[in-house]
Amino acid sequence: MIEINLLPGKKKAAKGAGMSLSMPDFKALIAQVKDPWLLAAIAAWVLVGGGGALLFVTDRARLAAAESRLDRARTEERRYAIVIAQKRQAEKVRDSLLYEITVIRNIDADRYIWPHVLDQATKALPPYTWITNMQTASAMAAPQPGQPGGPVTVERDSSGRPTVKVSIRGRTVDIQAYTTFLRQLAASPWFTDVTPAASQTVIEADRPVTEFSVTVSYRIADSVYIRTVPLVQSVR
Repeated sequence: MIEINLLPGKKKAAKGAGMSLSMPDFKALIAQVKDPWLLAAIAAWVLVGGGGALLFVTDRARLAAAESRLDRARTEERRYAIVIAQKRQAEKVRDSLLYEITVIRNIDADRYIWPHVLDQATKALPPYTWITNMQTASAMAAPQPGQPGGPVTVERDSSGRPTVKVSIRGRTVDIQAYTTFLRQLAASPWFTDVTPAASQTVIEADRPVTEFSVTVSYRIADSVYIRTVPLVQSVR
């Protein structure tokens, strides 16, 4: 069957042809718009929309990064807060122990005065010399009346160490032993200001002897002269 197109310039679409999509002709659309202000407004809206979208994406990325850093900072803050609390607790324990050690040392310094005085005075005694009396001088206050064996008040120097003056009275059968006793007292690391008070000849057991009196000041010796031993030792 033959078909004749009586309208020149127009072709009839062939049957069975599929649908076709085509992009709009922007040049034609722009050509139809004659107002330049409208074009400028459209361009401005395009720029503002694109810039807003770009800023939104950028701010979201920065916010996500900031939140990640904030989470890490909070984690570190909690960890360091625990460490700081433990450090402060350890410092409190340390200060408490130092205070207790200081108190114990002060008590020991006052408690062991007489053992050191008796020990050093005994070691300084030469042969044929003995001690008849030993008592504190004015630097140490005696117990209050009516309180025998009560607490003893000890004066202290600028360094906090106890200042104790002790008066030693004794007798000897040899005057040279007396000078030896003075020299050995002065050599003791626990005594200072060894001062002979008086000496005289007295009769004891029908024999003349020299009675003397010496005043010494007690001081805590250097740590090289102090030796500590345990209270309990194992016996094998």
